[in-house]
Amino acid sequence: MKTYQDLLNVPKDEEHRMDFVKRVIEEHRSSQEYSMASIASLYNKHLNVTIREFQKLLYKVTGEVVADNFSANWKMSTGFYHRFVTQTVQFLLGNGVTWNNADTEEKLGKDFDTKLQDAGKKARWGGVSFGFYNIDHIDVFSLLEFAPLYDEDNGALMAGVRFWQVASDKPLRATFFEVDGVTDYVWRKGQGEVLKPKRPYKLKTETTEADGTTIYDGENYPSFPIVPLWANPERQSTLVGLREQIDCYDLIKSGFANDVDDAMMYWVMQNAGGMDDVDLAKFVQQIKTVHAATVDDSGATAEAHTVDVPYASREALLNRLRSDLYEDAMALDTKEISSGAATATQIKAAYEPLNSKADDFEYCVNEFIQGLLSLAGIEDENPSFTRSIIINKQEEVSVVLQAGEYLPQDYMTRKILTILGDGDKADSILEEMDGEEMSRIDMGEPEEDEELDDEDEPDDTDSKLDELLKELDEL
Repeated sequence: MKTYQDLLNVPKDEEHRMDFVKRVIEEHRSSQEYSMASIASLYNKHLNVTIREFQKLLYKVTGEVVADNFSANWKMSTGFYHRFVTQTVQFLLGNGVTWNNADTEEKLGKDFDTKLQDAGKKARWGGVSFGFYNIDHIDVFSLLEFAPLYDEDNGALMAGVRFWQVASDKPLRATFFEVDGVTDYVWRKGQGEVLKPKRPYKLKTETTEADGTTIYDGENYPSFPIVPLWANPERQSTLVGLREQIDCYDLIKSGFANDVDDAMMYWVMQNAGGMDDVDLAKFVQQIKTVHAATVDDSGATAEAHTVDVPYASREALLNRLRSDLYEDAMALDTKEISSGAATATQIKAAYEPLNSKADDFEYCVNEFIQGLLSLAGIEDENPSFTRSIIINKQEEVSVVLQAGEYLPQDYMTRKILTILGDGDKADSILEEMDGEEMSRIDMGEPEEDEELDDEDEPDDTDSKLDELLKELDEL
């Protein structure tokens, strides 16, 4: 693979630079990382590469091998991997980033949370994705469209080539990103040319009625404006270690369907010694398509036999594989907490593997965000994330109420509203409760020496809590 030091040794003329960019793309496409990312991308799209390439075979009496185009050949791909990728990213990033400074999100772009989720998903299946800070927003590249050039000394990303080609017979486009500017190239029928010469990342323009819009100056970023987002500290696709189990599950499930489709029927042919395996397969195919077959007048006969499809062992293995997949992927299996009687402790225990995996991924995300903030010149340290967790609301509210005598009423109200998903309404509800309390006092405040009995003292806060509990029961 090419590195940043290889770039430094390239002559400055465009012919040599163009040839270097072309070789960077070719070597990147042939790399092990690109191959793994390409396979993982297909699995993420519910396309199991292994089972799609699987072909049933028939063996003739002569030993010749031919494709079995006669029996059922279902090829089903499950969505395990897509579920694992989506669950991890949305669990950590689904609620967006919480910034310390209110204007940080605006500086990074209004759609930053969406772009961050996109980068997270591409990193999980590709091993790494890349975020380009493009003046006022973020552009995300996957490993399948960006060839990085790392520094041999410290491993930092110092340059890279973004490339795309809609078909093998169509032009190849490439954008060469360097610290001091960006250049566009195109190859048509093998011939390369400079589409746009090297220019600064930030172009300053002015518009006049006479000359229109013209570029009068430009500047670059303090460092390379593309930041890598790694999938994990191991810097590899999350499909590694899971592919074999997914393949096994899909093959067994598809084989089960094939056996059911074929009805596990076999035929005993008498006086048909001249038929080889392919002839027999053609005979069975004719039976399946027209539901009838003919035999010659040499006395050949055919007798059908059926057997029960074995399913118990396959069901047991499929269930075992499913359980192992969720365990090895550190994912949340909602079947474990789908019961309405699941306690808060059981729910938290089911979430613990996913929490640990998200902690691992959050380290990479924070490193990615800090790199972008540095490029944008933004000082906003330690952004936080709100993870999406299913909870037993009734049990959580009961715990808060039990601790009510030790907690301020405002805190209890805010906590309960947060559990119910209405935390953003806490301020308005508290203001309304305070207003009602002041109104009650104005309507008739008792004399200083007059005391109300406990049973007569109005408790507006309790009534509000009762209303919240009724809302909880309805949920």
